[in-house]
Amino acid sequence: MDKKAVIIPTYNEKENITAIIRKVFSLEGGFHILVIDDGSPDGTAAIVKRLQEEFPDRLYLIERSGKLGLGTAYLTGFRWSLDHGYDYIFEMDADFSHNPDDLLRLYWACSEEGADLAIGSRYCHGVSVVDWPIGRIVMSYYASAYVRMVLHMRVYDTTAGFKCYRRRVLETIDLDRVEMKGYGFQIEMKYTAWRLGFTLREVPIIFINRQLGTSKMSGGIFGEAFWGVIRLRFRKIYPRT
Repeated sequence: MDKKAVIIPTYNEKENITAIIRKVFSLEGGFHILVIDDGSPDGTAAIVKRLQEEFPDRLYLIERSGKLGLGTAYLTGFRWSLDHGYDYIFEMDADFSHNPDDLLRLYWACSEEGADLAIGSRYCHGVSVVDWPIGRIVMSYYASAYVRMVLHMRVYDTTAGFKCYRRRVLETIDLDRVEMKGYGFQIEMKYTAWRLGFTLREVPIIFINRQLGTSKMSGGIFGEAFWGVIRLRFRKIYPRT
């Protein structure tokens, strides 16, 4: 059976973390979870540690001191997953904005339909977002349009953070050269995979705004992505040697 790791970065997710872990483990396919917690003061990591006693061979935790950025959390998770021999590596939020059932659809897109990187897409079939303020929907939708215009990459949801990578994609990308740390990281990873010749496929999902906890979105995140995309357009992309 393929080894599958779901990476879940957390910061103050005590309201969601138990439920999301139990839901993922209820799915068929034997998913494992790696939680990367950035020093949550609400005790998220302590909850994960208690659950590790119940799921000792499927649930893993890396604790970091302070908020070090979404991108660095995923890069840490990618390296850990490669070192531990996983065949498929997933990104997913802890707050149920990504439906865990869709992990199976992302996996199918890679394992059976030929994708190297499967993207859970909010925008490939219109707009599939529930309970977001209209201003945030407009900003997110047109951010992706801006990325397509600048980078010429035919991906409708360029900032999507619900993804499945084949192992060979992360083995080929030089993770040490990834520069963006916020949500621009999601753009950079897709663009790098695409420029290296991998097949990207969007899988339509319904994105539901978090019901519990607090969003980590900020204006600075979008500023990094805006200027980072322009720099990406002129950067040379090299595989890891």
